Amino acid sequence: MAKMVDIGRKPDVRRRAVATGLIRLQPSTIRAIRARHIEKGDPLPTAEVAALQAMKAVWQVLPHTHPIPITSASVTFNVRSDRIAVTTAVEATYKTGVEMEALYGATVALLTIWDMVKAHEKDAQGQYPSARIEGVRVVSKEKNEGRL
Repeated sequence: MAKMVDIGRKPDVRRRAVATGLIRLQPSTIRAIRARHIEKGDPLPTAEVAALQAMKAVWQVLPHTHPIPITSASVTFNVRSDRIAVTTAVEATYKTGVEMEALYGATVALLTIWDMVKAHEKDAQGQYPSARIEGVRVVSKEKNEGRL
């Protein structure tokens, strides 16, 4: 039987999680992003907003997570010649951690980029031979054990 874990007796503590992941793209796609030649608009600010929205909505998507009062969230990008890395950081003072929020935010950012550049990545058969999302993971998790 599936159920949410009871966190009612746990104390509120400061928590922070950082996640990362990357999307590999053709160098020509990266050049189009830098030149602002993506038909759907600029993927990075769009992916930033999508990630922030996603981090706030994790509890609505993943059935075993709790609504968490996020106190801070950020999204950064590192654009290279053949990839874009995204890093998300989430903070909250609550009874449970924010790892899923950071992971979900990073993943949604990467999916948003893919969606916005897919016309540049398709080959003649409509496939995506180069584009791939990799390495989505928690980079760090911090928990201040002291009670507030």
